[in-house]
Amino acid sequence: MPLISSVSGIRGTIGGLPGEGLTPVDIVAYAAAYGKFILNKARTKPCRIVVGRDARISGEQVCEFVCNTLIAMGIDTVELGLSTTPTVEMAVIAEQASGGIIITASHNPEHWNALKLLNEKGEFLSGEEGAIIRDYRNNGDFRFASIQDTGIRTVKYDYLEYHIDKIMALEEVDSEAIKKAGFSIVVDGINSVGGIAVPALLQKLGVRKIKIINGEPTGRFAHNPEPLPEHLQDLTHGVLTNRADIGIVVDPDVDRLAFICENGKPFGEEYTLVAVADYLLQKKSGNVVSNLSSSNALGIVAQKYGGKRYTSAVGEVHVVQKMKETNAVIGGEGNGGIIYPPLHYGRDALVGIALFLTYLAKLKEPVSKVRQKYPDLFIAKSKISIPGTIQTEELFSRIVTAFPGAVADYTDGLYLALQKKWIHIRKSNTEPVLRIYSEADSPDAAEMLAKSVKKIIE
Repeated sequence: MPLISSVSGIRGTIGGLPGEGLTPVDIVAYAAAYGKFILNKARTKPCRIVVGRDARISGEQVCEFVCNTLIAMGIDTVELGLSTTPTVEMAVIAEQASGGIIITASHNPEHWNALKLLNEKGEFLSGEEGAIIRDYRNNGDFRFASIQDTGIRTVKYDYLEYHIDKIMALEEVDSEAIKKAGFSIVVDGINSVGGIAVPALLQKLGVRKIKIINGEPTGRFAHNPEPLPEHLQDLTHGVLTNRADIGIVVDPDVDRLAFICENGKPFGEEYTLVAVADYLLQKKSGNVVSNLSSSNALGIVAQKYGGKRYTSAVGEVHVVQKMKETNAVIGGEGNGGIIYPPLHYGRDALVGIALFLTYLAKLKEPVSKVRQKYPDLFIAKSKISIPGTIQTEELFSRIVTAFPGAVADYTDGLYLALQKKWIHIRKSNTEPVLRIYSEADSPDAAEMLAKSVKKIIE
């Protein structure tokens, strides 16, 4: 399968031929290209890059290739070992590093891996910066250091504790209220770093009744790692069997978050951001940001407090950029990604958990009752495999023609705004597919929209 390059980095399936899979040749080449980019950009030297990884089977091997390449270029590395994506982002800031690399393919299956590339602010690179790195890689224009000038390797395993302490210090996180609530919680760690990070946070928050499933960080994922309802049967069973108050699941690198209600029903990945925004906007009014593929429910909540929802293209870097432009109180993506600026500008499931549990403790209501506070909007998500050479202009033109009266937005693929409905069609940043998202006021209506689009594409 061809390597996929996007605003968040480079990813692919492990093995195969160079240029087709994520092979040692590709890993070294991209790490060297990123190293050159950092060296050219850095104002002071020596440069330092923070590196962390999720628990994928290939993670340790990929980490060795990455770190040894950077060291050979004269760049110091600070290696965190098993780590969440938001922890690496925060460590870049704390270390005053020149950048960071997270070795994770996020929600992709275990045979995938990736290099997620960060700048000196612990944020993802822009599209323009990514293009520069691709040019360096394609030209093979690297220079390695002499033996006297090679980088220094440092290992630090305490940054998860640092990350959690920063969350605990937030004014909006009330650990006393959470402890007093006496929550019983089931956690699905997806056999990655979530099985370590989430229980550590919950214990610090004062939660005593914690049941962990799929908690060993073996990298052999117990189920499809994308935290969608159809993949969470084990967690649902755990919540019901243990009569728990809530079930919590994250993706392999802990930047996406979803909940299961006490009655075994999904809270809805889209409503993670909605509920946390509802809590925060009660304290400080302002704007919110989510990507085009996220629910209109966020806008409805923001409007209630006199704020406005702004949209961006899909991808954390685009959401962050729009958040800064609009001075947003909170932002994120409808996949359960929470970005809370007082902590850092990155999707962070851990801060999402702390804020949601605080809200839940103060409401003193079951999770299912909290979900009922928000409008019932339903998103249908589907995808179609496509060749990498597909041209979308004619395709989008035909789709627009099929929906007369819709308002078209070409910010990111094609977004069609209809009466209380929308459709978003775009090339994936992480897979060779065309993604089709649609939202309506019933599951059937959302599915019908998606099917009508798929029929045109097929």
